[in-house]
Amino acid sequence: MPTPRTVVITESSPRDGLQSLGAIIPVTDKVALINDLAAAGTVSFDAVSFVNPAAVPQMADAADVVAQAKQPGTHLIGLVPNVRGLEAALEAEVDGIGVLTAASDSFNRHNINATLDQSMARIRSRLSSVPSEIGVRAYVSTATHCPYEGPTDPARVASLAAQLSEWGVEEVFLGETLGRATPPDIENVVIEVLKHVGPERLGVHLHDTFGQAIANLVVCLETGISRIDASAGGLGGCPYAPGAGGNVATEDVGWLLNGMGVERGLDLTRVAEVATAFCKKHHLAYRSKTGIALLSARDTEQ
Repeated sequence: MPTPRTVVITESSPRDGLQSLGAIIPVTDKVALINDLAAAGTVSFDAVSFVNPAAVPQMADAADVVAQAKQPGTHLIGLVPNVRGLEAALEAEVDGIGVLTAASDSFNRHNINATLDQSMARIRSRLSSVPSEIGVRAYVSTATHCPYEGPTDPARVASLAAQLSEWGVEEVFLGETLGRATPPDIENVVIEVLKHVGPERLGVHLHDTFGQAIANLVVCLETGISRIDASAGGLGGCPYAPGAGGNVATEDVGWLLNGMGVERGLDLTRVAEVATAFCKKHHLAYRSKTGIALLSARDTEQ
C-alpha cells in the first residue's frame, strides 16, 4: 500500500502532554500554547479531557480552555470518558469528541474504572447522544502492551476496532500507551486491524519511551495510515502507565514527513520555538531532537 501523500497531525500536547503533570498549568498558558501552535500551522488539537477533576486535576479547566481557544480554522477535540463528560463537552461546544477503551481489562479498570465490555457498552450509549455534525474518534489504548497484562493480542485490538467502526466512529486510533513496541509489534497489530478498518479511518497515537516511535510511525505510514497524534516537544505520558514517556514529538514527525515527501503544513522551527518556550516556563523537559537541531541551526545563522 502506498505511503499517503498528505497526513493529518493532531497536536496532543494540550491534553495528553499536560494531563500527568503535578503542577497545574494556568488556563492562559494552555490557551496560548494552542494559539501559538495554530499560528505555526496546526489545525487539529487533542485539546482537553472532560474527566473528573479529582482523577485528573490538570483538566479541571477544560471548558474554560475550549471557550478561550476556539477560533476559525482550528478543530478542538475533547476526550469524554463517561456520560457526564460528554454533556460537559457538548455544553462547551467542542468541535470533536474522543472516546476511549483499552484492549485490556486491567488497564480499563485502572483508567476508567470499568471492564473492557463495560467500557465498550458505555461508548455505544454515548455515541447515540453525539450530534451528527460533531465527529467522533475512538482510542484503543494498550494496543501492543499493557502495564498489567503484558503483550496484547492483535486479534483483540482488531475486533475492538471493527466494532467501533461498525458503530459509526469516524476515526479509530491505536494507542501505543507504554512506548514499548518495536516495528514488528506495530506491524502485527496494524495488519490485523486493516482487515476490518480502512487506512483512511485509522490513526496512531505513539509514545516514545524506548525511542521507537519514529521507526514505528514509518511502518504505519507505509500501510497507508495518514492520521497521527503528536506532541510538541515530546510532552506527555499516561497517569495510569507508570514510566511511559511522552508522545512522539511533533517536530520529529514533521522532519520525517519532509524526508518522505509527505505534506504536513507545519513550520517546524516555529513549533520548536513555541514548545521550548513553554517547557522552559514550566520547568519541563524538551525532548525533540529535531527541534534542538533546528533551533541550534537558527542560532548559528543569527
